[in-house]
Amino acid sequence: MIGWMQYAPDRGRLRLVESSRRMRREKKTVEAMLITYCRRNHTSKNGLCDECLELLTYSHKRLDACPLIEDKPTCAKCPIHCYEKGHRDRMKAVMRYSGPRMIIRHPALALLHMVDGLKNREGDSEV
Repeated sequence: MIGWMQYAPDRGRLRLVESSRRMRREKKTVEAMLITYCRRNHTSKNGLCDECLELLTYSHKRLDACPLIEDKPTCAKCPIHCYEKGHRDRMKAVMRYSGPRMIIRHPALALLHMVDGLKNREGDSEV
């Protein structure tokens, strides 16, 4: 695990954030979904439009602040709704569009995301 100091604006102080392989992959998956969505729906050729870039930044901040870290379920199964309503609705639209396309465009990320979802489902049945 790699640790670094990050400013936590909600608390006004620095805190140590552990960046696990899982969280880095979550960020990469969200970015891939946003790029797929933006290219088709916002006619963005290179990178992300301002709106999608803002959503990506917001999602990375929410992942950095996640208290579940390694035990984080997929967003659809998460007990903590950390996104504000407007951002949550926009991200749902992105995931609804990009999710099925991830299998073709980013098969490894899609497969790992599905495995994460199955792991969480198995853990829920034991409790």
